Amino acid sequence: MPPSVFVVTDSTAYLPPVPGVAVVPVQVTSGGLSYDEDSFTGDLSSATTSRPAPARFASCYSSLAAGGASAVVSIHLSGDFSGTAAAALLAAKDSPVPVEVIDSRSIAMGLGYPVLAAARTAADGGTPAEVAAAARRCALRTRTYFYADTLEYLRRGGRVGTAASLVGSALLIKPLLHLVDGRVSLLEKVRTATRAIARLEDLAVAAAGEAEVRVAVQHLGALGRAEGLAERLAKRLPGVVEMRVVEVGAVVGVHVGPGLLGLTVSSAD
Repeated sequence: MPPSVFVVTDSTAYLPPVPGVAVVPVQVTSGGLSYDEDSFTGDLSSATTSRPAPARFASCYSSLAAGGASAVVSIHLSGDFSGTAAAALLAAKDSPVPVEVIDSRSIAMGLGYPVLAAARTAADGGTPAEVAAAARRCALRTRTYFYADTLEYLRRGGRVGTAASLVGSALLIKPLLHLVDGRVSLLEKVRTATRAIARLEDLAVAAAGEAEVRVAVQHLGALGRAEGLAERLAKRLPGVVEMRVVEVGAVVGVHVGPGLLGLTVSSAD
């Protein structure tokens, strides 16, 4: 029997199809045309992103209600990155079933793991409050670190301060970043890409400790490096219960650029 509480997320969770989860795509604009994220194949350097229209969420919520949903928990990327959660809130006001909107304060698998936690709880017959609580609990127990070949994409999109990007460029430093309360923050400055990736590995090991964890290695156009990192982490993390290698999409790509390598560590509790 399908769950009565359905989960909605946006395309920046970068998940394969999941039972009980509906996806509303974030938009990518280039050359005056707007595309759903998963259909964009153009040049990232000249593209911009925008939230889905509230009408897209309204249509999704109505469709789920017509299909038997008694309630919806709608979980989205950080409001500091996008107005997606705000668009969901607008649509929720007129939904035929109750909708709780959650700002994950993250993106990519930092969003994906809370969505999966919510979906598991819904599939087990959880109430709307229990499904929302599972998402929030997972989000609090999830950490994301990433390496970018350059801060230029983030600087151009206003996601990091100008001073930080100039320091990285001037000294040819490879930046390590992390997400802090929904915002991108410069964590460390490392001299080479090799050292940066090794440091990512150490950060994941420290974040996981001896606990049971789910880990996602994320990349953009860097599959070999991502697979190598995943293999090394699988050997170093005694409590890893799941290891994913995920290629992020155009929305992250527009703001971070090719060569991205990221790590998300989430409690398996």
